[in-house]
Amino acid sequence: MSISELFWNASFEDLKCGYVQESDHYVCLLCGEKIEKGIVYPEEGVLYEAGRYMGIHIVKVHQSVFEYLTQMDKKVTGLTEHQTNLIRLFYQGKSDGEVQKEMGIGSPSTIRNHRFALKEKERQSKVYLVMMELLKEKGKHATSFLSPPKTAKMVDDRYNVTQTESVRLLKTLFPEGTEGPLKTFSIKEKNKLVVLQEIVKRFRGEQNYTEKEINQILKLVYPDFATLRRYLIEYGFLDRTPDGSQYWLRNDSVNKEETTMDRKQELKQQYKETKIQAGVYQIKNTKNLKILIESTSNLKTINGKQFSLEMGTHQNKQLQEELIEFGAEAFVFEVLEILETPEEGYFDAKDSLKKLRKKWLDELQPYGERGYNLRKPGHSLHES
Repeated sequence: MSISELFWNASFEDLKCGYVQESDHYVCLLCGEKIEKGIVYPEEGVLYEAGRYMGIHIVKVHQSVFEYLTQMDKKVTGLTEHQTNLIRLFYQGKSDGEVQKEMGIGSPSTIRNHRFALKEKERQSKVYLVMMELLKEKGKHATSFLSPPKTAKMVDDRYNVTQTESVRLLKTLFPEGTEGPLKTFSIKEKNKLVVLQEIVKRFRGEQNYTEKEINQILKLVYPDFATLRRYLIEYGFLDRTPDGSQYWLRNDSVNKEETTMDRKQELKQQYKETKIQAGVYQIKNTKNLKILIESTSNLKTINGKQFSLEMGTHQNKQLQEELIEFGAEAFVFEVLEILETPEEGYFDAKDSLKKLRKKWLDELQPYGERGYNLRKPGHSLHES
């Protein structure tokens, strides 16, 4: 089951937690990160079991489930930008007077009216959910639709494709069968999801591919393999390393029961031996050479940042807009420097990482026409 399907099929409680528990691992519903059970994970000198470590992953990569959800498109949440901003401030525990002052609208009584309107929306949502559950139980022959990606910015008729239509479409576009070549990819946006879901079946789970190997597989599907590769990444079917040297399936298509005990032991040993490294990295637009400088206490989380950028939820709005303009392939993730940690004595990793980031900001000056970092008035630099 793909990550988007996991997200949409998750229970209310699982969505609140941000992850689901499967037989031998936890899966993050926000980015697809998997944490294997039975392994103890180190984090800043403390050891955590898998469930608690998944909670740490969500905080480090996504800040919180609430923050992630409020960044989703209004066509997904059903909320206007105004309502989303109100909910954010309410979540921060601000009073009606504080919210009114921060947003500069009406009076405290106006904010109370907004609170009431949101409460009404909550009650209406509950009734609607119950009605839909009863409809699903009653309508055994109801039309089944394909699930859009969870971060889709265009949840409209372009995703209005039934299972029946999907079968008919595949017969048309793959005249020699779905294992043969694709007739054309110059199709409506609503049909691309169907085609990509079929193409991705040609890749094996738990296997890394070089870009050359990816291209060789896609060449057998369609001459413009570069376009197919880009769409497979943008739709979240494939993932890759920051330098593009390795690709793999992002969806949960691997049968874990086929994994041998030797492989599990090997993975556990790798986890134990892998050192968590902090450092500074850049996201570079290879078309206009603009960069964004960021730091992280765990360089492994770069993939989560790359995923959020490709799926339209990165916090830097300018960077996100230019990804739409230039395409995901124009952006590369590069580690600039790994934070050196002394083996003995006290070491303030957080402060040292902050200074290391500032060093690179001062050196590369990624502001204005040179980059995506922003300066906040009154401060030397501003987290983007």
